[in-house]
Amino acid sequence: MTWREATRDEIYTYYTEEFPEYTDQLPGFIMATAPKEFGISFRERHPIRKKERPDRNFIRRATRRTDSNGEQISQNFGGLEDVLSFIQSPARHDPFQGSEYALVDPDLIEKSDPVSAGVYYGLDNWERSWVVAVDIDAKDIAAARAERELDGEHGPFAMDQENPSRSEMLLADSGIRDADPAGYPYAFEDINRAIEYGFDTQDIFEADFTAEETMVVYSGQGVHVYLLDDDLEHDYDEKSREVLNDLLIERYEIPIDPVVTADRSRLLRVPYSLHADVCRVVQPIESPSFDPRTDAQPQFLESDPNG
Repeated sequence: MTWREATRDEIYTYYTEEFPEYTDQLPGFIMATAPKEFGISFRERHPIRKKERPDRNFIRRATRRTDSNGEQISQNFGGLEDVLSFIQSPARHDPFQGSEYALVDPDLIEKSDPVSAGVYYGLDNWERSWVVAVDIDAKDIAAARAERELDGEHGPFAMDQENPSRSEMLLADSGIRDADPAGYPYAFEDINRAIEYGFDTQDIFEADFTAEETMVVYSGQGVHVYLLDDDLEHDYDEKSREVLNDLLIERYEIPIDPVVTADRSRLLRVPYSLHADVCRVVQPIESPSFDPRTDAQPQFLESDPNG
């Protein structure tokens, strides 16, 4: 079993043959008319129609067209089938067609349609309150582990954001870069720990916030944890999200990325999309015993001994 990037053909196969099977399992807050935006990343830059503007390797597409007052004019996606077509062929089915910022149709240039290396949705939502999500990333856990093992001066979960080269040095010197999966900025034990933290966070939501609807999603290289109660009692504003972040970090020492919880403009990976950097399926999970090495393989790898 190899932890590796998905090839272009594998990405195309996944979104044309496997992903459509999951569209009826998407969470209720991910519909054609629900998140305010969808986003797609590409490995290779693709041109837009506006001349002398840089090619794009990431695009955001609003789900509604609005006027200057924010009032809806029209929907950009008629249904999930339109979203699916956009994911499968981003340039050919760009909902911004007609805009100078639309991706150039491959029929007009000598360049193939880009494939969706990453598929994202916006936490800001038309149909419900701003979705509450917590991000726990294996690379942050690995960086903190390397810090403790080799330095230890800054306490748990400290990261040197202003000197990434130092973090890279710590990862190399600690042996994490060489541990399985070799070449990634974490070891499998860090992914397993992220999953454990995810279920710890779910327990905190249910015990401390009396949450009735929660979800843990394997994100490819960590987890996203959702608090989905949408009644008025659980309509978290910016201040309450700051309190939530402080509680998780300071009291429970959960190594979250606080920006994800606090920033309504953030995009997260769509459940059941393919994390192309590791060739694994993003998905809701029910237990910390979940093993992404075997439990998150796309179908096209099941018969591949090196998958």
